[in-house]
Amino acid sequence: MTQGAGQGPAARTETLRDFRVPAYVHDVPANVQSTEPVPDSPEAERFPDGYTPTERDLPVINRGDTVQMETAATAAPAPRAGDEKGPLYVVGDVHGYLDELLAALREKGLVDADGAWVAGNARLWFLGDFTDRGPDGIGVIDLVMRLSAEAAAAGGYCKALMGNHELLLLGAKRFGDTPVNSGAGTATFQAAWLLNGGQKSDMDRLQDVHLQWMSRLDAIEIEDDHLLMHSDTTAYLDYGDSIEAVNDTVRETLTRNDADECWDVFRKLTKRFAFRDEESGPGAVRELLGTYGGSRVVHGHSPIPYLLGEVGTEDADGEDSGPVVEGPHVYAGGLAIAMDGGVTMAGKLLVQQLPMLSR
Repeated sequence: MTQGAGQGPAARTETLRDFRVPAYVHDVPANVQSTEPVPDSPEAERFPDGYTPTERDLPVINRGDTVQMETAATAAPAPRAGDEKGPLYVVGDVHGYLDELLAALREKGLVDADGAWVAGNARLWFLGDFTDRGPDGIGVIDLVMRLSAEAAAAGGYCKALMGNHELLLLGAKRFGDTPVNSGAGTATFQAAWLLNGGQKSDMDRLQDVHLQWMSRLDAIEIEDDHLLMHSDTTAYLDYGDSIEAVNDTVRETLTRNDADECWDVFRKLTKRFAFRDEESGPGAVRELLGTYGGSRVVHGHSPIPYLLGEVGTEDADGEDSGPVVEGPHVYAGGLAIAMDGGVTMAGKLLVQQLPMLSR
């Protein structure tokens, strides 16, 4: 596999309203679902229950039982003789920011200056959402595919989970403007992809090998007692009572190539914030852990600034302040770790070694 060429650093938009919809999108149907909360969006009122709420619907949680973890610049531990497993790392949402991803992987000692795997038998999991909004989603996929081969040759591995944006890109390529029953009327994958930051350059460079790779990704996995998933939702329970059943069901659904069925998977895995409420959040995590195993959920999908209620705040001078993300966010009574640092919002692309402990 060859690494996708970066397209140079892209200026990340400081305001929520601008990064949501690319400049070339016009007249997107109001009933098309956005995968992120959109402040003051008139379309939001038309979404039925189960769709992503708008920012004004999101209460700021009491952060007394949560902690945001700082991550230091550390090199990956050298593998020791006789080790069966190397250190475990997870990566949050990338969304096309290839340069930021390479910098974060270098900071952890996982790749060298040329982006080649140098971490020996380390294990690296990507939590999904490789494309959309950022400048080089295909380059990100190419990098992950190449690192998978290089890590395996070195005795480690690099694996990835299915994010809702992989489902969205697959749908946009396969079904285009084919109408689907969205639950709020008629929608299309193409319109939803554009609304959620779809990049024409990614679609132009999308090849069969990328489609095949995305369609085979697992939806959920367990590693070292950590339950890894993309979305902070209990909707995974709709697809089976075991990890194998969930992954098989999602893959089989994609294989059938039915637009409405694929849209339903996308819709369910776009849900978020199931763990955020102080009272119900820990119970939702425990339901997942009780079904699939593990002692802690690790997820992406919902940007940490949203979980902390820090989006759209103003500083003392009355000016908008960007989100400050220092590291992963541990919450839901210590049972959940959020890994989406909000790179599309001028936040931070997170790479974290596990296990990590709250403090």
